[in-house]
Amino acid sequence: MPLGPAQNQMQVPSGYGLYPQNYSVPPGHYAQGPGKMTSLPLDGQFGDYYAGLYTASTQNVVTPKTTNQPPGAQQMYGRGPPAPHLVGSTPEYFQGATSSASALHTSDSQPYSSFVNHYNSPAMYSANSSAVSQGFPSTCGHYAVSTVSNAAYPSVSYPSLPAGEPYGQQMFTSQNASTIRPGRDNSFSSQNTALSHPSPLPPPPSQQYHQQQNLSGYSTPSWSASGLPSTQDNLIRNHTGSLATANNNPTNTVADSLSCPVMQNVQPPKSSPVVSTVVSGASSARSPPTANHLIDPVASVTQPSELLQQKGVDSSSTTSSASPLPNSYDALEGGSYPDMLSSSASSPAPDPAPEPDHAPAPVPTAPQPSKVAKPFGYGYPTLQPGYQNAAAPPISGGQPSNPVYSGFQQYGQYPGMNQLSSSLGGLSLQSSVQPESLRPVNLTQERNILPTTPVLAPVPNLNLDLKKLNCSPDSFRCTLTNIPQTQVLLNKAKLPLGLLLHPFRDLTQLPVITSNTIVRCRSCRTYINPFVSFIDQRRWKCNLCYRVNDVPEEFMYNPLTRSYGEPHKRPEVQNSTVEFIASSDYMLRPPQPAVYLFVLDVSHNAVEAGYLTILCQSLLENLDKLPGDSRTRIGFVTFDSTIHFYNLQEGLSQPQMLIVSDIDDVFLPTPDSLLVNLHESKELIKDLLNALPNMFTNTRETHSALGPALQAAFKLMSPTGGRVSVFQTQLPSLGAGLLQSREDPNQRSSTKVVQHLGPATDFYKKLALDCSGQQTAVDLFLLSSQYSDLSSLACVSKYSAGCIYYYPSFHYTHNPSQAEKLQKELKRYLTRKIGFEAVMRIRCTKGLSMHTFHGNFFVRSTDLLTLANINPDAGFAVQLSIEESLTDTSLVCFQTALLYTSSKGERRIRVHTLCLPVVSSLADVYAGVDVQAAICLLANMAVDRSISSSLSDARDALVNAVVDSLSAYGSTVSNSQHSALIAPSSLKLFPLYVLALLKQKAFRTGTSTRLDDRVYAMCQIKCQPLVLLMKMIHPNLYRIDRLIDEGAIHVNDRVVPQPPLQKLSAEKLTREGAFLMDCGSVFYIWVGKNCDNNFIEDVLGYPDFASIPQKMTHLPELDTLSSERARSFITWLRDSRPLSPVLHVVKDESPAKTEFFQHLIEDRTEAAFSYYEFLLHIQQQICK
Repeated sequence: MPLGPAQNQMQVPSGYGLYPQNYSVPPGHYAQGPGKMTSLPLDGQFGDYYAGLYTASTQNVVTPKTTNQPPGAQQMYGRGPPAPHLVGSTPEYFQGATSSASALHTSDSQPYSSFVNHYNSPAMYSANSSAVSQGFPSTCGHYAVSTVSNAAYPSVSYPSLPAGEPYGQQMFTSQNASTIRPGRDNSFSSQNTALSHPSPLPPPPSQQYHQQQNLSGYSTPSWSASGLPSTQDNLIRNHTGSLATANNNPTNTVADSLSCPVMQNVQPPKSSPVVSTVVSGASSARSPPTANHLIDPVASVTQPSELLQQKGVDSSSTTSSASPLPNSYDALEGGSYPDMLSSSASSPAPDPAPEPDHAPAPVPTAPQPSKVAKPFGYGYPTLQPGYQNAAAPPISGGQPSNPVYSGFQQYGQYPGMNQLSSSLGGLSLQSSVQPESLRPVNLTQERNILPTTPVLAPVPNLNLDLKKLNCSPDSFRCTLTNIPQTQVLLNKAKLPLGLLLHPFRDLTQLPVITSNTIVRCRSCRTYINPFVSFIDQRRWKCNLCYRVNDVPEEFMYNPLTRSYGEPHKRPEVQNSTVEFIASSDYMLRPPQPAVYLFVLDVSHNAVEAGYLTILCQSLLENLDKLPGDSRTRIGFVTFDSTIHFYNLQEGLSQPQMLIVSDIDDVFLPTPDSLLVNLHESKELIKDLLNALPNMFTNTRETHSALGPALQAAFKLMSPTGGRVSVFQTQLPSLGAGLLQSREDPNQRSSTKVVQHLGPATDFYKKLALDCSGQQTAVDLFLLSSQYSDLSSLACVSKYSAGCIYYYPSFHYTHNPSQAEKLQKELKRYLTRKIGFEAVMRIRCTKGLSMHTFHGNFFVRSTDLLTLANINPDAGFAVQLSIEESLTDTSLVCFQTALLYTSSKGERRIRVHTLCLPVVSSLADVYAGVDVQAAICLLANMAVDRSISSSLSDARDALVNAVVDSLSAYGSTVSNSQHSALIAPSSLKLFPLYVLALLKQKAFRTGTSTRLDDRVYAMCQIKCQPLVLLMKMIHPNLYRIDRLIDEGAIHVNDRVVPQPPLQKLSAEKLTREGAFLMDCGSVFYIWVGKNCDNNFIEDVLGYPDFASIPQKMTHLPELDTLSSERARSFITWLRDSRPLSPVLHVVKDESPAKTEFFQHLIEDRTEAAFSYYEFLLHIQQQICK
């Protein structure tokens, strides 16, 4: 492999290797072989349009500072002076710290949560067989077809949620994955930068476990990889900083409390249920607790699967395997190239030739007519001459393929990729028929463009069979449902290309497959899915890299129909979302128990706020509902100016408090008794929870040593990993990680510069990376009435795959709505499903590549995201580019694989696959725009730009996104007059949504916005799934004082009215009515001053308007038709999301109406345009 200048071969530590030495990796490609061409064009995904626009904040990667930066390199669009109210200041370049655990660039965002495990007792469909398991390796280079006649066939289950369970929905830090490709000229940098591959540290001692018999004898190969030269992505530049190492070795701790000198032994009064001991100082020679103390022995492989599940051990561990134990996260999910030397009879796809170093990117050659597939699309005829498409020569297949096996009829009928080309090409309507999505809309004349029903995701232009098989848009959707054939075509459209993912959301039905063999492509490691093609009964072609693979013998049996010889009817090929029970091949160590640690602020501020009462009560109510099994562990740490540990070891008569006052050298006084088995010590845990709210009532401590408390939590959790829940009520003021107030209240309404959106210290980021290395996620609950520097504190959750919850002005009695919000969110948080030790990889069709990730995670390699925890409320986003022309295919596919350990100790893989058509017409690209997905991706990019450059730059970039896309459409497709502002129907809501973003807390100016509030809004944008993010950006408004049954729907024997959506404008409000605004996490009911007294009495329970209290947060259950309709509608809205929103009844002319009116984004404010004024501004910019 060619090396860059001054590059030497780098020895990668065992356990975190890159590629095998005997496999030649082309420098310009990702780790996924021919099917995963993920190198980046350095001219940017959108040419001069998006190039260098959103510079992501540094998260996991360091890039040396570039020199000779040309002027304007950070500017997203080259346009004239910005208009009033949208003017941005000169970009302020940002220098960020970076981490060493990856040589990738990343940004920031936040996550969410899930239900209790829904797979406790699935109904299994399995065949009776006593045969030996086949043992196909899941990560080896080939599948050897078994000769066993009666193979152990798999089973599949379709577990459902209990009746009445809500449907889980909900995506950080953005992570930019730098590209590994040959050096070439970069228009934003005069020099090429060589980026080294990540070389994480070896696994912690807890991973060096004694292997089971079926794993013994495996050797760990020592892999090495040379440094790969790379140039920076155009979106990432001007970042410098020191390397933050993700430490996988836990800090040494005291193994025995006897080694700690006891300064004082205080026996509290007899009325106190907790014994406290003050411990100060520690020996410098402290050894960490071993994993043996915390891990139960793994069950024997001879035990029945039911017993293994009861003990929390992966039932698939009974599967024998011929593949070696995975020794790296990259190999764990199958990212490494398998050994292709011992392939089976099917012909392997040729490996791409390595590209020479520092060579310019080759210009794609014109495809041969025999290989050109007919593109999808509507064939919209009104293109300008320069953009008209020549008709593609007809062909018989989308890809070079072997002939279909003529003797096997059902394969000729099944819609495989190689059979779909001709039939799907017929969907291109070469006629004057125009799809609704391309209907021209004059935005300045058609003011009422908002539909009366919620906006649905566009359906890809596929045939009926593929539409039925495609992935749900709630889990996986693309900003463009018609993929352009080339990057040039994408650049002309001036639209963002990316994916929005909600991979772990709660599902009412999920096929769970138990099989000895998980069938995957031998080249790119794609999981078999509905969009592969079966050449004959024994061979299938990968839909991502087009390699031909053998069908394993076991896969010939269908567990649902109990038939043999129909692999295309198996559940893996009939469902685009499936979950596999993984074998030990997908483990780095035995499944660990679920471990929960609560780190609680007990300073004077915390006691005054009263959150401990709510937390302890919620824990007592949900202690038995915490996800886990018989091995589940739990622990508690409290802190003020000192750190308090709690010994809850079984056998004690009462909890014992151990106080460590030396916060500069934190140690664990009794490591083996601080995390205890939940079931064995349940009574002691309950005693502690009952005592905690009153234990610190008379405290005078005002300081907060959050940093040292987190260091102690890291040491405590390192052997096993798990979840740390931190509750903080003020600015950390003592020890490591202390912070100073950076907010100037006089600048809250600034229309120009908003400072301090980035962290003040890298302490919390470094700690998060250490936690991520030990499979520990940190969730932050910030309950503060004062500035707490959330931009710094949030890093501990962003980079460890944690969640952030924020409760401004929290007080148990003075702010009951916040107390109710905390109570509801804690119930969801404590009981939702959770996955541990997760990794996620996204694969895509050859020719496409990913270059920037958004979410709360850590980038382990170029396309592998490490998630210490995964929850069903977390959303993610990824930006895409087109590396190679897609002229030889009619379809592209995307597949995300999430490998995780369930709370029951099972290793599982959840796989989602999305299929989209390829188009060659610019009109077809516009016809397939998913405007909500596009706005959510732009919001993520704008957050990165705000932190790396400036808020005004991000605002200008959002405006220019509308200007450029509508300008491109008008000049190339619509043939419109310059005097009109024309948009296709698919983009008619684009200006409205961008205006809503500009008025959102994250990006607004001129309105008083606390810094912590702004940062939290940015955190939400980065971690929420699309469905909740859209309600935060553009709420839904309904009139509810005239609800009728006409048009109602029936849900669980309940009639649910469906009132029409209203514009977010005061002109739609009337003082004679009542309106409900759904903002996602909060409901507002605005009651007009002259509202009908019958509605007020029948729904609100008060005789007239004057009797309604100022702080009403509940609707009474009244035996009236109006009350039943209103409650039914609100309950239906609440059931559609994981978190139950808080309700506020807002009276007309009350002080509380300010927050309600801020969401009426179509109205003018002192610092922002109205919607109509914004359209005129867009039109003016286009005409320049």
